[in-house]
Amino acid sequence: MTSLNLPRQYLERPFTVNEGLAAGLTVSALRNPLLHRETRSVRSLGPPDDLQGRARAFAAALPSDVAFSHIASARLLGLPLPSRIVDSALDVMRSSERTRIRRTGCRGHRGLETRGVEIVKGLRVVCGPDTWCDLADLLPGLLTVDDLIVIGDAILTRLGEEPSVLASVLESRVRPRGRNMLTEALGLIRAGARSPMESLTRLMFVRAGFLEPSLNTSVLDADGGWLLTGDLVWEKKRVVAEYQGATHAPIRQRSHDADRMAVAVDDGVRMFEVFAEARTSTTHAAGFRFLTRMAKALGLDPGRLRIA
Repeated sequence: MTSLNLPRQYLERPFTVNEGLAAGLTVSALRNPLLHRETRSVRSLGPPDDLQGRARAFAAALPSDVAFSHIASARLLGLPLPSRIVDSALDVMRSSERTRIRRTGCRGHRGLETRGVEIVKGLRVVCGPDTWCDLADLLPGLLTVDDLIVIGDAILTRLGEEPSVLASVLESRVRPRGRNMLTEALGLIRAGARSPMESLTRLMFVRAGFLEPSLNTSVLDADGGWLLTGDLVWEKKRVVAEYQGATHAPIRQRSHDADRMAVAVDDGVRMFEVFAEARTSTTHAAGFRFLTRMAKALGLDPGRLRIA
């Protein structure tokens, strides 16, 4: 018990008013201003710490046949939405034959019978491939093709699947909004990227006309021994591009990475570090010089590439 006299089972999770009454709490206790009310008829000892906690509070009051969808499912699945997508409403979906959810703080959708559902830490969530299609339908003016590629890369990497999984979902939809964008993105989605910046760096090379690199692939020495795992690897040419983000790794990790790169270079591997300036300014001096160097390392004629 606490000073609010909450049963032990409700100290760490949200509960409905009916659950509280069944456990012996009085109406007066349930109206105590010290109890947090994230949504109608739900109480908790304190406000949720994150989206998952907020979804858990709403799930306590929602019907059991509902699943979180669209932006909510993308965030619960850990998919990389662009920072400009800011939304306080929770998307929830149920089958078309059921009434659309109408609750303050929720945005109700129907069509769950045609979506896959998975359980994420106890919450019913529309699966990644269906969420990818749904996002283009909900946010046709906010998401770009590159956003859809980044999200698609993340889904395939998480599932260990090929783009055909996304293609099957898209093909099953009847006149979805954003179909043209989804179709364009689909041709450039690949499994293997570990971050949005790796996806965007790969796109930079592909759109410039480079052969497509392998993602997060082992680089071996002449005897087949492991040298390192490269972000973007052109295996036959033994050329590796490593994206260097703005955040700094711990000194021990940086030292280890530098040592592995030095060993690889000694073995004849060409190593290139990709910095944000080169990736975002390919038509300017820094980007042009970088892609020209990469082209020469790969035995390509810079004049025949789209880097000017």
